[in-house]
Amino acid sequence: MAAKKAPAKKVEVAPQQEVVVKAATKVQPAKPSWEIKDRTYILTSNRSPITFTIPSKHTSKHALLYFDKENGEQKEIRYATNQSSPFVKEQQGEATLGHIIFKDGALFVPKEKQNLQKVLSLYHPLKNKLYKELDQVEIAEDELDILELQIDALNAARGMDIDHAEAILRVELGSKVSTMSSKELKRDLLLFAKMSPGLFLDLANDENVQLRNFAIQATEANIIRLSDDQRYFTWASNGRKLMEVPFDENPYSAFAYFLKTDEGVEIYKSIDKKIN
Repeated sequence: MAAKKAPAKKVEVAPQQEVVVKAATKVQPAKPSWEIKDRTYILTSNRSPITFTIPSKHTSKHALLYFDKENGEQKEIRYATNQSSPFVKEQQGEATLGHIIFKDGALFVPKEKQNLQKVLSLYHPLKNKLYKELDQVEIAEDELDILELQIDALNAARGMDIDHAEAILRVELGSKVSTMSSKELKRDLLLFAKMSPGLFLDLANDENVQLRNFAIQATEANIIRLSDDQRYFTWASNGRKLMEVPFDENPYSAFAYFLKTDEGVEIYKSIDKKIN
């Protein structure tokens, strides 16, 4: 009699959870929020006429159109004082047209005139061409840069010796510095550093400024002489020619460069002995 087969064991499988894969949601970049605030606009290129009017509606002569990328639609712009939208298509009823006039190069628009602000800040094609919106953060940054530059210039001026101070001031004041006292030189140097910090620092770091001042001192002391046509320098004592001034160059700047040459170094030493 054949042996009976043992019944096969059932293998229990744990129930599988259905895995649902969700498609990644495309995150749309957030649009910059529109801030309700007073705004000021100024004409570019530092222009400040008494009055200056820019177009406030679309005409055949002045195209005021805005291309809406989302809808692929060209929209006609019109500033109407009684409409909230700057687009003609979205305006309803009778429109009271307004003028956009800059006075003395500027136009202040209070926060209550949102329609005009949006025309000027968002849609007008002449923005950043004929005019721009004043950015208070940018202004603050510029003012901070100027203040820091003034501090650097004033600190440099405060610790500068009299000879260097005279050389720098001579660029601004000419031969007048020869008659000024040390206190007058210091005062005017600090004022110059405060009023024109960038130029002051450029001159303070320019080694040729002192050599140029040296050449002027030598001329004033009648040690060297510049010809009437300002074409060449000579020794005042014997008229011997020292150097010829290159065409279209400042004679004292040219002489300062000359003093740095091998021949010029010897002449510098000779002049220095006579000045001192």
